[in-house]
Amino acid sequence: MKRTAEVVLGIIGTIIYGFFAIIGAGMLWMKNNSETVKEFYDDMVQQSPEMDMPDYQTFIDSMGTGGMMVLVVSLLAVILGIVAMVLLRGNKRPKVAAIIFVATAVIVVILLGYMGVFAGIFYIIAGILCLTRKPQQTLAE
Repeated sequence: MKRTAEVVLGIIGTIIYGFFAIIGAGMLWMKNNSETVKEFYDDMVQQSPEMDMPDYQTFIDSMGTGGMMVLVVSLLAVILGIVAMVLLRGNKRPKVAAIIFVATAVIVVILLGYMGVFAGIFYIIAGILCLTRKPQQTLAE
């Protein structure tokens, strides 16, 4: 039985999680290049004085912490998605792949919040398809 739909959904989810990993790496880069971020922060404060902005050091610290969290969790989601798709190749272990897809999506949504929901939907649908699709049985005459 071909598992094309599950693999395609897994690839889409993996690409989105990869995009989030790039965002996390960008946040870490911004933390390490504080001169550039200081200009950006000052512009934000000047353009929107009514916004309640945290002080600069708090802003930088949250960028570093958040960036590391997004990067690590997204990379783990990408790796687990690839493992699940390898398990689907040749219809070897679809149940294990389904558990990996669903567990990864749920854990990422818990850790990243709303950021992980969009990619998590693709992993959950792929996992449900892995669990529900049964191989066609031929009737012996």
